[in-house]
Order: sequence, then C-alpha cells, then structure tokens
Amino acid sequence: MKLNGNEIKPGNVLKHQDTLWAVVKVQHVKPGKGGAFAQVEMKNLMDGRKLNERFRATESVERVRLEQKDFQFLYEEGEMLVFMDTETYEQLELLKDFVGERAAFLQDGMMVTVELHEEKPIGISLPQHVTLEIREADAVVKGQTQSSSYKPAILENGVRCLVPPFISSGERIIVDTETVEYVKRAD
Repeated sequence: MKLNGNEIKPGNVLKHQDTLWAVVKVQHVKPGKGGAFAQVEMKNLMDGRKLNERFRATESVERVRLEQKDFQFLYEEGEMLVFMDTETYEQLELLKDFVGERAAFLQDGMMVTVELHEEKPIGISLPQHVTLEIREADAVVKGQTQSSSYKPAILENGVRCLVPPFISSGERIIVDTETVEYVKRAD
C-alpha cells in the first residue's frame, strides 16, 4: 500500500531503502519557502538502528502490513527459544537475543504474539503482566517510611525488581514485563 509523505503516522511500518522501518516520530513542517514535508524518525526492525528522513508531501512510500500470529512458548534450548503455532502446531525457533532481556519473563505455556513479514519473524510481544515468586527480598528497615520507599528483591527468574516494604520472600507478585516494575500482589 502506498502512502504520501504527509500521510505517514507513528506506528506505521515502511519499506524504505530495501528494509523495514517502524515510524517512531513524525513532524510535519511547512516552511515559508518551498513545499511542505514530513520529518520522520524511524527505527530499523532488523538491526535497531535509527534514521531521520524527510519525505515531501508529493513523495510516496510503501507501507507494509505485518501479520500477527499467536505462539505458545514451549522451552529454551541453549541460545534458542522454541515456540509453537497454536493452529498448525509448527515450531518456531528464535534466538534469545531476538527477544532480548524480556526473555527472562517467558514461562512454559505462555502465549506470545509474533509479528511476521513474509513469514519471517521481526517482532515479539509478551503479555503485559506476569506473576512471579520472590526468591529473595531485603528485610524491612524499622522507621522507614511506607509511602515512597521500595526495597530490592530478586524474582524466581533471577531478575531484580523494586518492591514495597511489606512484600517478603516466597510471596507471589505481578510484574510489568515492559518496565520490570512491581504492579501488585498476586491473589
């Protein structure tokens, strides 16, 4: 699908310079002299580099639609993470580096969404929140104020997280997978 330079919006995925780019920011500029253009900040979906590009209102760019498919996390094997398509039962292997630091939050049977372009995975999104047990938590310091003080804790997956003082080892909490922040106690 073709887009004019003035129709580009954040979140669009464009094919530019023979690779895929996610649009991060767009600033529409109307100079006093010359034609209007869009100053577009993009992030490469393959290697993560950034690019600032100008697109005139008359130029057209190729907008790419990504296919989103649900996969179930099965297991970890060395540097590979194995997922299964829940419809076809085909397995997909992804490098741990592809998932990044969030790979620590993957749990057996967890459903994830993989973004595909021409059957090639280019992105993965995990559930917003996961429930984890606290392996280690510092003791509460007497006299510490309740409102804004948090203490460090180590979760069952080895990730460090700040938790409120009333949380202790062995408790289960809900953690945000994007920000690695404590959300609330698990029921």
